[in-house]
Amino acid sequence: MKGLACVPREVFKSRDYLAVFDSELQVATLIPNFAHLSTLDSLGIIVTAPGKECDFVSRFVAPRAGVPEDPVTGSAHSTLIPFWAERLGKNKLHARQISKRGGELFCEARGDRVTMSGRAVIYNRGELEIPDCFGLPS
Repeated sequence: MKGLACVPREVFKSRDYLAVFDSELQVATLIPNFAHLSTLDSLGIIVTAPGKECDFVSRFVAPRAGVPEDPVTGSAHSTLIPFWAERLGKNKLHARQISKRGGELFCEARGDRVTMSGRAVIYNRGELEIPDCFGLPS
C-alpha cells in the first residue's frame, strides 16, 4: 500500500482497508501519505499489529472523509475485534489505538456484536431539540 510507505503482511477490504503489520513498532512509526490514501476506494484505512503490552494496536486514517488520523475509532474496532478474536482464539481483548492522543479499549467479541469500553473525556455538552415531524405524542 503506497500511501503507508511500508508494505503490510496482509490487506483486507470491507468498508475500510485493513492493513495488518507484524509489529507494534511498524504501526507506530508509519507516516501516512494522506494525499495518496485519499484516492483509495474506501472510507478509511485501519492499520494494526499484535501489541507488546496489549492484544493488538491500531491506527485509523480517513483522509477521504476529512479525518487525517482519528484518535480513537469505535467503527474501526468493530472490524478489529472480530479479526483479532479469531486470530488470537479469545473473545475478550485489550487494545490500544496508538494515535498521537491515543486510547485504550477493553473489547469483547459477542457473536455478531462487539462491545467496547474505556475511559472517555467529555469535550462538549449541549441540548438537542427534535421537532415533532412524525406526529408523535410528546
